[in-house]
Amino acid sequence: MLEIVLGFSSNLTVLVLYCMQSNLVDSVSNMVTMNLHVLDIIICVICVPLTIVIILIPLEQNIALVCCFHEACVTFSSIATAINVLVISLDRYDISVRPANRVLTPSRMVLLLSCVWFVSLMVFFIPFFEVEFFGDPDHMATWQNRTLLCVSVNEYHTELGMYYHLVIQIPIFFAAVAVMLVTYYKILQALNIRIGNHFKRSQRRKTKKKKKRKPSDQSTVGETKRLAPPPVTQNPPMRVQASVSVIIALRRAVKRHRDRRERQRRVFRMSLIIITTFLLCWAPISIVNLLILCLGPSDLLVKLRICFITMAYGTTIFHPLLYAFTRQKFRNVLKTKMKKRVVSVLQVDPTPGGTVIHNSWIEPKKARKSKLECSDGTDRCLTDAVKD
Repeated sequence: MLEIVLGFSSNLTVLVLYCMQSNLVDSVSNMVTMNLHVLDIIICVICVPLTIVIILIPLEQNIALVCCFHEACVTFSSIATAINVLVISLDRYDISVRPANRVLTPSRMVLLLSCVWFVSLMVFFIPFFEVEFFGDPDHMATWQNRTLLCVSVNEYHTELGMYYHLVIQIPIFFAAVAVMLVTYYKILQALNIRIGNHFKRSQRRKTKKKKKRKPSDQSTVGETKRLAPPPVTQNPPMRVQASVSVIIALRRAVKRHRDRRERQRRVFRMSLIIITTFLLCWAPISIVNLLILCLGPSDLLVKLRICFITMAYGTTIFHPLLYAFTRQKFRNVLKTKMKKRVVSVLQVDPTPGGTVIHNSWIEPKKARKSKLECSDGTDRCLTDAVKD
C-alpha cells in the first residue's frame, strides 16, 4: 500500500508538471522519462494491487486464473521496466558522447518507444499462451487446479513449458544491466572521469582535511607564484594592474575547475546510484527465477519470490527521484508552481475593517510598494501642517 500511494502520487506529479510545461517535453530525454513514469503508474494501479490480492486471498480457494493474471503482470512489469531503463541509458550515452550529432532523433525515439510498448504488451500474454498450449488435455480438471507460482494448497505446475516467461525475463534483465554498465562507463569516460582515480581522490581529500591548511589555498598560492609576472622595471600602477588581472584570471580558472569537478562528482554519483538501485530491486527476483527453473517450484522459493516482487515494485518510488527530481529544469518548474500555490493561499482579499498581512519573502514588490505609499502619506501630512 505504501508503494501504491508514494509511487502513484510521485509519478503522477511528474507527469502533470511535464504536461503543464511545454518546455519540459521538448527533448528526447524527457520523452523517454515520461514513458517510464507512465509505466510506473500502470504498475501502481494494476500490478501491485494484484499482488496484494494474491497475498490476502485464502489458500483453500482455486486461484489458478488469478495466479495466471499475476504472472502476466509480473512478466510485463519486469520486462517493460528493464527495456525502459535500457533505453534511458542509451539516450544518456547518446547525448553525452555525441551531443552535436545525435542518433536518437525524436522520430526514431517515437518508433523505438512504440516497439518497447509492443514487446511489453506481447509478453503479457505469454503465461496465458503457456496455459493454453502446454496443458494436459487428458487431466484437464486436475491440471486446472494447479497454480502458476502462487502460494496455495494446490500443487504447482512442474512442466518446463509453463515457465517460458521466466526464461525471457532473466536474459533481458542481464542484458539491461550489461548495457547500463557499458553506457555509463562510456559516459564517465566522455567526461574524463576515471573510476579508480575518483576513489583515490576521495581518500586523499579525507586525509587532507586533517591538515590545518586547505588544499585549495595551497594550490591557489602555488599557481599565483607560478603565474606571477617577472619583475620588470615599470611604473608601480602598471605592475599593480598586471597583478590584479592575473589574480582575476586565476580566480576564474579555479572557479571553472571547481565547477567541472563538482559536475563530474555529481554525474559519477548519480550513475552509481542508478545502477545500484536497479540491481537491488530486480536482481533478487531474477536469481529466484533462475533457481525455480533449475530446481523446480517449491513453497520456499515461491514465498521468497513474492517478497522479492515487492522489492522490485519499489522502483516506482525511486524512478521519480532518480530521473525527474534530479533535473534542474524540473526542479525550477516545481519551485515556481509551489511558490504560486503558496501565494494564492496566503493572499487575502481586503475587507472593510479587516487587516491585510503582506509577506515580504513571498511578495517583496508589494511590501516595497506599501512602504513607499506610507512615506508619501507622511510627506503630505507634513506639508499640510506647514501650510496651516
